[in-house]
Amino acid sequence: MKPLPVSPLAPNKKQILTPIAGCRMASRKARIYYDGRCDMLLMAFDPGTTVAGVLTSNQMSSPSINWCRKHLSSGTARGLVVNAGNANSFTGAHGVIACAETAKSAAAVLRCEPKEIMIASTGVIGEPIRYERIIENLPAAQAGLVDDAWEIAAATIMTTDTFAKMASRTAIIHGEAVKINGIAKGSGMIAPNMATTLSFIVTDAKLPSSFLKTLLTRGIERSFNLITVDSDQSTNDMAMMFATCKSGPQNIKISTTKDPALRDFRRQLYDLLHDLAIQVVSDGEGASKLVSVAVSGAASTLAAKRIAMSIANSPLVKTAIAGGDANWGRIVMAVGKSGEKANQDKLSIAIGGIEVASNGMRVESYDESKVANHMNNKNIDIAVDVGVARGRSKVWTCDLTHKYLEINADYRS
Repeated sequence: MKPLPVSPLAPNKKQILTPIAGCRMASRKARIYYDGRCDMLLMAFDPGTTVAGVLTSNQMSSPSINWCRKHLSSGTARGLVVNAGNANSFTGAHGVIACAETAKSAAAVLRCEPKEIMIASTGVIGEPIRYERIIENLPAAQAGLVDDAWEIAAATIMTTDTFAKMASRTAIIHGEAVKINGIAKGSGMIAPNMATTLSFIVTDAKLPSSFLKTLLTRGIERSFNLITVDSDQSTNDMAMMFATCKSGPQNIKISTTKDPALRDFRRQLYDLLHDLAIQVVSDGEGASKLVSVAVSGAASTLAAKRIAMSIANSPLVKTAIAGGDANWGRIVMAVGKSGEKANQDKLSIAIGGIEVASNGMRVESYDESKVANHMNNKNIDIAVDVGVARGRSKVWTCDLTHKYLEINADYRS
C-alpha cells in the first residue's frame, strides 16, 4: 500500500517528547509486512517498572491480547514488543507460539522473565505472522536502545495512520515534577469498548500497578472510549501504562488514587489521553472534518453516550457532513434509532452553535445558509438536548468520505 497523504486534520505543531528515566526504545525494519520502513518496536524498562493495561473486549481477541491479559496480573514489566502490519489475530496455534517465542527471545536479550515482556500487534487479521523476523531483529534492537526516539517509535506502530501520534505532560506530586509520555496508533477500525487502537503511556512517577490500572481505566473512559471513526472494534486494541518509578517522591506513601497529592497527575494524564484520542479520530481514514457530538437532557450519562454514538456512527450523518449538507433530519433519525429515551416534543438541535430545531420542530428563524457555512469548516459541532433528564456526554468522530472506501479497498494490496 502506498503512503497516504497526511490528514488535513493533523496537528499543526508536533509535540516534543523528552526522555523518561528508566525507558529506552529502538525500531527496526523487520519486513514483517512493510518493506523499507520500521515495523517493529522494542521498548525496555528498568527493573522495578510497574505496568497496567486496558484490553479490548472483542470476543475474537488476538493471541497478543491474551498473552498480556495473562501476564499483566504480575504488575511488573521489563519490555514491550510491538509489530505493525500483521495483527497476529485468528491465526490459531501459530499465533500463540509466536507470542511465546517472541517473549522468550525478548526476555533473553533484556535479561528478564518472559512474563515481564508485553506484546502488541496491529495490522491484517488472519495471516500467519513471520515472528522469526521479529526474533532475529531483537538483538540488534537491544543494542540500539536509546531514550530519545519517541517520534520514531510512534511512526513504527502506524498502519494506515498518516501521522505519528504523540503527547507529553508534566505533573507535580508533592512538589516534585514527574513526566508522562504517550504514543498511539489508529486510523480505521475505531469504535471503542475499552481503549481503542494501540496506546502506550510511560511515566517516571513512582506508582504501583493497582494505581496505574485505576487511573488508566478512568482516563480511557474519558478519552478513547469517547471516539469513533467507523463503528468497528479491533481484535487487538489495548492501552498500556508503564511507571518506571524513577522520579518524584520516593519515600512518601500515597494510599489511594483519590489522594490530593495525585490531583495534578490525574488531570495531566487524562488530558494526555484525551489529546491522543483526538489525534486518532483526526486521522480517521479519509477524514476531512473533525466532529464533536454533545448530548444533554438524557436519562443518564450512559444513555447520553449511546445517543451521541448513534449520531457519530450514522453513515447518513457522516456523509452529510462530508458533503457539507446541513441535513439535520438525519440527526433526528440517529437519536431515534439509539433506543434511548428522548422526548420528541422537547428535542432541540444546534449545529455550530446555531439552533436549528427546538421543542420538536424546526425553529421559525432557521437560516440554512448559516449552518451550511459552518458545515464547510474543518471542525463541526453538533449539540442535541433530548429533553428527558440531566444525563450528558460528548463524543468525537469524523466525516465519511470516498477516501475511506479507497483506503479500505486497497489496504491489503
